[in-house]
Amino acid sequence: MDMSGGAESKEAGGAQSVDRALSLLSLVGQGGGRPVSMTALTDATGLSRPTVRRLMLALMRAGMVEQDASSRHYVLGPEIYLLGLMARKRVDVLEAASDSLLRLAAESEDNTYLSVRRGSYAVCAHREEGTYPIRSQALRTGDCHPLGVGAGAMAMLAALPEPERAEVLETITPLLAQGYPGYTPEVVAHSIARSQDRGWALNPGLYLPNSWAIGMAIHGPDGEVLGALSIAAIDTRMQETRQLELAAMLRREVAQVEARLSKRMHPA
Repeated sequence: MDMSGGAESKEAGGAQSVDRALSLLSLVGQGGGRPVSMTALTDATGLSRPTVRRLMLALMRAGMVEQDASSRHYVLGPEIYLLGLMARKRVDVLEAASDSLLRLAAESEDNTYLSVRRGSYAVCAHREEGTYPIRSQALRTGDCHPLGVGAGAMAMLAALPEPERAEVLETITPLLAQGYPGYTPEVVAHSIARSQDRGWALNPGLYLPNSWAIGMAIHGPDGEVLGALSIAAIDTRMQETRQLELAAMLRREVAQVEARLSKRMHPA
């Protein structure tokens, strides 16, 4: 029996529910902080009250929406605030780092990256292509790995305060064992110590054998670890003397990025 039609129908129905829920969330947000009634939601969408109620309950379970106890109207929930903070940090860091990424790619001729922290993970926010004929393509924009996997992610992990780093390690150690065989607890501990000693992290082909990288953490004005800049290259372009040259470039550009972030946070 061909079940593909049923599967496609279920998938389409699920996508429709997501679209409807997001539309409702947008309508609540357009209230500008004022509670939005059930009647307003049904009138604006043309959906039935039971359908709107079901979708709003799902949004409430996710913390995206809250319901006022007395009026029973809807307002945005705390999770939206947290997501907004995360999105703002990502956008702010990317904007502050854009010129530095261009300079690093032009000067090193290798690919340069901005990674941002998302909890126990590092997300590649941008990759700037270098001009060297053979370049490392180990990381693409949008790629997500546990902190510690890759030079930028290791730089962030090493820069965290000890209690916070311990919490992250507790979370990521099982993930590393499952999907990242090069990152044993011993290797991770050694990499953290070396990164703290040098002020920058080195990935000697732990994820992909011929792809090496160095990275340096970016701190916000309050000292929070926001992300990292990194430069990746094939192993033959990562001799020890060149590592020091690239680290000097990163140190210069990280200082520039942090200065831009501080100026935006505390304008004169």
